[in-house]
Amino acid sequence: MTNKKITLTDSDGKSSEFDVLQGTHGPGCIAISDLYKKTGHFTYDPGYGATGSCKSAITFINGEEGILLHRGYPIEQLAEKSSYLEVCYLLLNGELPNSSEFDDFSDTIKTHTMVHENIRDFINGFRYDAHPMAMLVGTVGALSSFYHDSIDINNPEHRVISAHRLIAKLPTIASYCYKHHRGQPFMYPDNSVSYVENFMQMMFAVPAQEYTHNPVAAKALEVMMILHADHEQNASTSTVRLAGSSGANPFASIAAGIASLWGPAHGGANEAVINMLENIYNSGETIETTIARAKDKNDPFRLMGFGHRVYKNFDPRAKIIAGLCHELLDDLDGDQPMFNLALELEQATLEDDYFRERRLYPNVDFYSGIIMRALNIPMNMFTVMFAMARTVGWISHWLEMHSDPEFRIGRPRQIYTGHAKRDYPS
Repeated sequence: MTNKKITLTDSDGKSSEFDVLQGTHGPGCIAISDLYKKTGHFTYDPGYGATGSCKSAITFINGEEGILLHRGYPIEQLAEKSSYLEVCYLLLNGELPNSSEFDDFSDTIKTHTMVHENIRDFINGFRYDAHPMAMLVGTVGALSSFYHDSIDINNPEHRVISAHRLIAKLPTIASYCYKHHRGQPFMYPDNSVSYVENFMQMMFAVPAQEYTHNPVAAKALEVMMILHADHEQNASTSTVRLAGSSGANPFASIAAGIASLWGPAHGGANEAVINMLENIYNSGETIETTIARAKDKNDPFRLMGFGHRVYKNFDPRAKIIAGLCHELLDDLDGDQPMFNLALELEQATLEDDYFRERRLYPNVDFYSGIIMRALNIPMNMFTVMFAMARTVGWISHWLEMHSDPEFRIGRPRQIYTGHAKRDYPS
């Protein structure tokens, strides 16, 4: 990976040489782990926007060209041809499964879909109006107390078992958080149906009547989960890696990632989109007025769901999920006025020089909230859905980190700006 070197010269004329690493795709990276040793200085990079924290073979993003690859496969092809469980296998193992491998993997996941009965009691211990994300963080963190038979992070077999348990149990736990919030009885998993259908049945079925599966709704949710399965070194994934670097067990590490995702700047963006569309719709404001407000520097109003910190071109996931919106809403006769408003807003921004010049294109959050709303998933469950889909990405990075020969505990540096050394007053 080392193709060339770069030389840095300080103000005293002292030169230091550093390797430049080159991955399969993407720009070169200056290896500075010995920067302090060689120069007596370290780097300052708020938000780590110019810092590579690890090497990874899982996901690649080219934000300039709108490219997202999982293990080399374009997200467009995976969304069209794959299933969520197949993508899980791919992220975990590096290759797509053959039919026998997939059957074995699917059966393994199904054997772990149930949770310990005491976990149901644990969830029932939360207040009736507890936020589902609060329940999810606490419950996933508590899993290590129920499944402590396989949390030896130095045992490769234990790591794999924990990964399978997390992928299998998150839909069950997510549905229980929803049911507790709604005051409805919990539904046990049904392993005779697919992974996504099982989740929808646990969410929306009740003992008093038969539940009927909607294949269009299941497809929309499955593709949306594929689109959210992993997204490189974002805040929550980096949190999982940092927590895991201390030797924390996988359940604690994933709970840390869920807590990071809960932040409105990360996992809450699709809620903000729905709130914005509702406000525009209910106010009777025109698209022209909305666009003008978004461009007015003196107006605090912001268009939510446009632009992305990584994608400087069109978010490739947004193109896929926009098509899903059409199919789902036509089938469900869902929130068509809200979707029409979203389409009008999208078209207006694409035709406006202000947004084109700044590359403020709709991202995946712009549409995902509309899909979840059409599926009757309440807004306080939006981030739970995100966490359920992203769990496979988090645990894949956790597994990769523990097999990395350069693995070490994370310890960022700081620039101290407090008081100089001073004596305690006599």
